[in-house]
Amino acid sequence: MKRQRVSAAAARRIALAAQGFGIERPDGAANLGHVKRAVDRLGLLQIDSVNVLTRAHYLPLFSRLGNYDSAHLDRLAWGRKSRRGLFEFWAHEASLLPLASQPLLRWRMERAAAGISKGGLQTFAREKAAYIEEVRREVEDRGPLAASDLSTAGPKRGPWWGWNDGKLALEWLFFAGIVTTATRRGAFERVYDLTERVLPASIQALPTPSPEEAQRELLRLSARALGVATEFDLRDYYRLPVADTKARLAELVEAGELLPVEVEGWNRPAYLDPAARQPRRIEARALLAPFDPLVWERDRTERIFDFFYRIEIYTPVAKRKHGYYVLPFLLGDRLVGRVDLKADRANSKLLAPAAHLEAGVEARDVSVPMREELRLMADWLGLDELVLPRAGDLGRAWSRMSK
Repeated sequence: MKRQRVSAAAARRIALAAQGFGIERPDGAANLGHVKRAVDRLGLLQIDSVNVLTRAHYLPLFSRLGNYDSAHLDRLAWGRKSRRGLFEFWAHEASLLPLASQPLLRWRMERAAAGISKGGLQTFAREKAAYIEEVRREVEDRGPLAASDLSTAGPKRGPWWGWNDGKLALEWLFFAGIVTTATRRGAFERVYDLTERVLPASIQALPTPSPEEAQRELLRLSARALGVATEFDLRDYYRLPVADTKARLAELVEAGELLPVEVEGWNRPAYLDPAARQPRRIEARALLAPFDPLVWERDRTERIFDFFYRIEIYTPVAKRKHGYYVLPFLLGDRLVGRVDLKADRANSKLLAPAAHLEAGVEARDVSVPMREELRLMADWLGLDELVLPRAGDLGRAWSRMSK
């Protein structure tokens, strides 16, 4: 099949539109409906323990909606059973997903329960089957439990983040779909309960699709969220197996549900969602978290935006180029700069140690919109003061302007 040609600029705009950029933010604070629709559009939110600004899953919604009450997301994720709209599972890493996606991941849970999945948890499950059943019964008898609540937690182990046997048992039960997250406690501790007691009955009653149909639907969701993408991009969104992805992609192309395209400057074949918006212009402005779906796949980010981006949290201080927790800045349809950020809650300050411009970008074009976005972020986080950077080319430009 001959591939349609797509220009690099068009691909960039398609990708941004698919991710919810280029449309006006809600007037005033976004409501629960705005939050739910934004998560549905993205398909998932990655969860991460890093809390330099706020938890990772809250930031992509701020990028798209502006000021919103993060309690709306908490209610959807961990609220009362009758009002839940999201659940936790391993999708693109640990993730929050719409409840409607739960049946689409049952094949992954079944493979884990059958010992087909790879990794250290499967080895643990084979060696500790009797203990895992004891933990399951304890959750069944006592109700929602964190690993720290178990009567016998067992010794800590090395490779798995220092987890003890109790935590490993609960995580295996979680991966197998037997338990799920009932709520989060304190400093982001997961509290587990039997899945049947957490998820609404209407979701549990949904039929389980075959692995093939579930994978096709997950690829459809990936394509909708990405707009235009390579096979790897589509596979990576929900971390699907390579062989399964290749087979399902061929089926979707044959059915006309994905269009093979050739994107200018891309060295791999690509696929276009037939329903993707293809705007002639994108007017967007956003600070993007390191785990935002627009930029979490770094090679795709470089391919689409010509923007080399790596998180430097684990880089020694002397070797960091841009800072500890750096957010790219989207303006129009380009990533024009980046800013290192930290929430100093004790002093109610949003700290920006450094801000950098991309090559060929002028400070006068970026200064005002980035400063306004930083002020909006400070307000959203409930911080009184914004401390502008003095380091980086944009930071130095701000310093000169303030003299």
